[in-house]
Amino acid sequence: MNRPTLSLIAAATALAAVTGFASLSGPADAETTAGGTVARLPVERTSRLCPAPSVSDVAETTYTSITPTGKGGADSAPATDAGGSAELKESTVTLAEPGGASDDESDKGDKKDEKGQGDAEKGAASPGKSFVTLKEPGTPVSAESSGANTPALVGTATGRFAPGWTTQQTTTVSVGGARGLLGMTCTAPDTDFWFPGASTERSRQDYVHLTNPDDTVAIVDIELYGADGAVKAETGEGIPVPARSSVPVLLSTLTSEVAPNVTVHVSTRAGRVGAAVRAADDAGGSDWLTASGTPAGSVVLPGIPADATDVRLVALATGSADADLKVQLATPEGTITPAGHESLHVKSQMTAALELGDITKGEAGSLVLTPSSGRGAPVVAALRVVRGKGEKREIAFIPATAPITARATVADNRAKGSTLSLTAPGDSAKVRVTSSPGTEGGEPTVETYTVKARSTLAVTPKAPAGLKGAYALTVEPESGGPVHAARTLEVPDDGIPMFTVQTLPDDRGTVSVPKAKEDLSILDDGK
Repeated sequence: MNRPTLSLIAAATALAAVTGFASLSGPADAETTAGGTVARLPVERTSRLCPAPSVSDVAETTYTSITPTGKGGADSAPATDAGGSAELKESTVTLAEPGGASDDESDKGDKKDEKGQGDAEKGAASPGKSFVTLKEPGTPVSAESSGANTPALVGTATGRFAPGWTTQQTTTVSVGGARGLLGMTCTAPDTDFWFPGASTERSRQDYVHLTNPDDTVAIVDIELYGADGAVKAETGEGIPVPARSSVPVLLSTLTSEVAPNVTVHVSTRAGRVGAAVRAADDAGGSDWLTASGTPAGSVVLPGIPADATDVRLVALATGSADADLKVQLATPEGTITPAGHESLHVKSQMTAALELGDITKGEAGSLVLTPSSGRGAPVVAALRVVRGKGEKREIAFIPATAPITARATVADNRAKGSTLSLTAPGDSAKVRVTSSPGTEGGEPTVETYTVKARSTLAVTPKAPAGLKGAYALTVEPESGGPVHAARTLEVPDDGIPMFTVQTLPDDRGTVSVPKAKEDLSILDDGK
């Protein structure tokens, strides 16, 4: 199946540093380490990728994009980077589809070779018409697209638009096997991803979408881990992802084994990609499964809805040691141990699942996994969450996520249906939440919340005054212990409680740069 990609082109001023670095000329926070003093400076370049949103002809997709302002955001960008822009453009690259297609995709007229792989144009993309343009930091913009041919998104923001730049992709599919509300925050390109919670069951159609933002081919390996360890895969090694292209891979074509719970490991031999899993259940709808956070001995999965009817925990121990985990639920009143689900043993490089049922019982909560003893073996984890019952049920996924160290933003919040979950697994924490103006108007608002120790606080965020359109939420811890966050967006349709959950990892809008012991600027005049 051939589709174009979208290229989010950002024109910046000269002297913009490479991704992850910042100029030393702007304002900064200083911190002292064992090696001396370092400065926290805003990044000058940010890359984000979103996969092709749907294969349904009735899909309606909204992209909402914003660069937050405030400490560590556009307001703190160096004066030399006062310019810059962020513009979404179409490119002419087509997409390949290795690994086969589902029934509703196979009739698109694609040409496949004997390995089930499609063709892709060679060479770098050429920019096309503008899709959406950020005008000012702090004010979100949105654009809409419909149908099955909406392409993948590849983007870069520089200058004052780079620190904390966030784009949300939200798709509504009202009928068919891919029915559901599919949401995800566009991800950064990387070389290693873990996705616990996928499946090769016949009732599931799970695709790994691989998007290459660069001008050279990326080579990708996909490994599957089931309850008994590595799943034998006939294909999955050395998948080429052409330059500035996106490739969907159907998991069930990689192996003949049927596994209800698998962990997908995506790694690159060459280049980097964005990766996400689009999961579709014949009876339970569909949503995006995004990558679990960095493997760790303790993990938090925030934002289980109060009315969840069924919750399944899926975890994998990524290293050579088994993991023995305590399972706890952080509720509004504190942390409890669910009766009958006190622990989970996860064998090395094997996927373990725990059925938690309606664990929240009317109160929003977050799952906290900690080692039974010691530091524990590193794990990745995700939750499959169901709302509703029977033919009126809907699925979503919550991956483990790291705490917000400085700031995190989630876009596309609506006047109704948004819930923000804040979890403090340790000490209590004070958090500042800013609601941006709407995409079509409104004034920002700011609220401060205190999250009790070892608890979850679920709030309906205060919408901007005079809201028109969608808005963004920016979360900034002010004091206390670590805070994990997630946003639930609900869009009911014909009695189906459609919803999607996005976690809020730190936006990494600043980087640490060692401070020079002397001001070398005195050399500018030749002295």
